[in-house]
Amino acid sequence: MDKEFAVDSDGLHQAVNLMSRDFSNADGLALPIELPQIGMGSTAALNSLAPNILGGAALLGEATSFAHMDPPTPWITWAVSLWNASLNQNLLHPATAPVARQMEQRVVAWLAPFFGMNGGHMTPGSTVANLTALWSARERAGITQVIASEGAHLSIAKAAHILGLKYLSLPMDANGSMDAAQLPTDLSKAALVLTAGATSTGAIDPFELAGRAAWTHVDAAWAGPLRLSKYAHLLAGVELADSVAVSAHKWLFQPKESALVLFKDTEKAHAAVSFGGAYLAAPNVGVLGSHGATATTLLATLLAWGLQGVAQRIEHCMDLSHRLRDFLATDERLEIYAEPQTGIVVWRPRDENLVEHVLQQLPVGSTSTTAIAGGKWFRNVAANPSADIDLLIANICGALPKRV
Repeated sequence: MDKEFAVDSDGLHQAVNLMSRDFSNADGLALPIELPQIGMGSTAALNSLAPNILGGAALLGEATSFAHMDPPTPWITWAVSLWNASLNQNLLHPATAPVARQMEQRVVAWLAPFFGMNGGHMTPGSTVANLTALWSARERAGITQVIASEGAHLSIAKAAHILGLKYLSLPMDANGSMDAAQLPTDLSKAALVLTAGATSTGAIDPFELAGRAAWTHVDAAWAGPLRLSKYAHLLAGVELADSVAVSAHKWLFQPKESALVLFKDTEKAHAAVSFGGAYLAAPNVGVLGSHGATATTLLATLLAWGLQGVAQRIEHCMDLSHRLRDFLATDERLEIYAEPQTGIVVWRPRDENLVEHVLQQLPVGSTSTTAIAGGKWFRNVAANPSADIDLLIANICGALPKRV
């Protein structure tokens, strides 16, 4: 047997030990220009790559990490990801992933009811989940148009383009939500996409619009997991949709790439996007052919934490965003774009000449930027339960000119 395909306990222990080392001062990427003729060996390759992979990455669990929708991941997902890589399960074929397929079905069955859906499947991200939902809408409801807000994720326009559907972008109101007054009267051939947690602002579109179109899809990539918390009411009405997309690699703290597309009528929705083949023992559902055992890390996390543990971490993130908002609202040197709805706080100095100066003074990874109505705004995202909000507030204060 080729030893490279067997368990090497020493090599795996070395990989774990390297994770605990400090590579923060590592130099830039150092790799051969051409593919080596002779390999250096697996252990040597690990030692060579560790400073680049571990030292060159953004550390999403750091106390100052509060800029993006990308959370740190719990250690149980690292362990299960290792198992997944060693087994290389392919959920396209029941014979190559019998238990992994059952695990995905169980995870979906656990989560779908929180959104009023009865099933679905996992995808590599909400871009594919949105595409899958709108594909099903085209096949089942005969839609010819997709309508969404200007604040909708770019994947919605992408999906419409791929599917050959017309795309209409509606203006936002002052809070960053879809302006319902601009909605066309005739929605008989339209899929209405409502966003739950806009990427730039975290805004939620008006869910009272759900059900008015031939198909309603909710892109809940960011804010969907609030349904598992005490903030579930913020997404009241999501159960009236025909389909929902949720990114597990956001507020469910999973490794990329992990998301769910959920349906009100899964049997019919899946039938609309399924294909068979002579080599397949079961129909291929959705966009992907071969795909891995993504659900196993999510299932492990849900088993380890339970609903209470998931809710506690999401609620803590929301608390962090509330504390930041309260600080910003009491400092006359700063302005908030709109009241934060789902853990995203958008703000800037009132003196726009200070925007670049303040941004340069803030720690790397603490604050991102977004453009709204032609203006540049700062954006903080509460995706990291380990963030130190007092440290961020102190850094903001230190970057601002002294009060007169």
